[in-house]
Amino acid sequence: MMTITNPNQMLAFIGSYAAPDQPGVYSCTYDITTGQFTIIDRVSGLADPTFLTVDRSSRMLYTIGSVMEDGRKVGEAYSYRILDNGELAFVNKQRTVGPTCHITLDLTSRCLIVSSYHGGMIGICPILEDGSIGPIREVHQHEGSSVHPNQGSPHPHSVFIDKNNRYALCSDLGIDQVIVYKLDVDGCRLIPHSKAHVQPGSGPRHLAFHPALPYVYVINELNATVTAFHFDDEAGTLSEVQTISTLPEGYTGEKSCADIHISNDGRFLYGSNRGHDSIVVYAIDQANGRLSPIEYVPTGGGHPRNFALSPDNRFALVANRDSNNVVTFARDAETGRLTPAGPELHVSKPVCVKFFV
Repeated sequence: MMTITNPNQMLAFIGSYAAPDQPGVYSCTYDITTGQFTIIDRVSGLADPTFLTVDRSSRMLYTIGSVMEDGRKVGEAYSYRILDNGELAFVNKQRTVGPTCHITLDLTSRCLIVSSYHGGMIGICPILEDGSIGPIREVHQHEGSSVHPNQGSPHPHSVFIDKNNRYALCSDLGIDQVIVYKLDVDGCRLIPHSKAHVQPGSGPRHLAFHPALPYVYVINELNATVTAFHFDDEAGTLSEVQTISTLPEGYTGEKSCADIHISNDGRFLYGSNRGHDSIVVYAIDQANGRLSPIEYVPTGGGHPRNFALSPDNRFALVANRDSNNVVTFARDAETGRLTPAGPELHVSKPVCVKFFV
């Protein structure tokens, strides 16, 4: 069995929209000097294993998918052991809520949280001692609507955990709210705690915590904005600081945002624009958390969904779903700017990029 020993390589994983008879999850080596992905294993048999989450300490990868039951889609979560050679070995599957659109672990990797956009709910499952997924422990059904045609019902799009592992923040696109849950890891529970509203018709999708300052940044899919919140991590409450467009002034074409990330040094924020097919780059004011746009970088493909900053932040890796490519951009640490670096991986309908860190 091959073991990855090259110090310039690490493992990374890509999730995609895929039919069960096609590869849907890819295990890759990633060259830290060039930003190049090379596929070493493929997982088939899953329907739309779009989003992934990784537990490095237990060498486990988790993903989502859906199955048909009585004429409707229901969600499942799947666990895989990451072997020394980077291949993925199936461990188990578990019915969750559904259909699901996002998956995340708490910081201790003892609880797995899934979001169901079309079901209007989130759920939490325990992770068992062997890394497998236990039966779903709790489900939270959201209620409400908002003003956009796509907001006739709740649409939880993602959940992210704060740095103290106290709170789970859910962006609900359908009701224009970020709902804060208190996280009970021992009981594998989510306890409704507080909520914050974005402007009607915004459609919050994903969010990012600043690595050092008390701010949370929410990217809004429907009106192509980012909302900055002050986050009181003791009280578990959010208060709006700023809302800013993700698009250049004067742009009037299709707009739809997707993903958001912050550089390790906390100086720059990045967001993906679908329609405009770009990554917006902002400077973060270290005094007040406010954003100032720096540039809008074409993604080298169509419909960028998830993207990732490499662990050392030298590169940004952008998954363009409609052009079937993952494009590598070099990142300037001083200016935050992105430049095409050359490497490009072609896979079918890529959605999510995760590093083994």
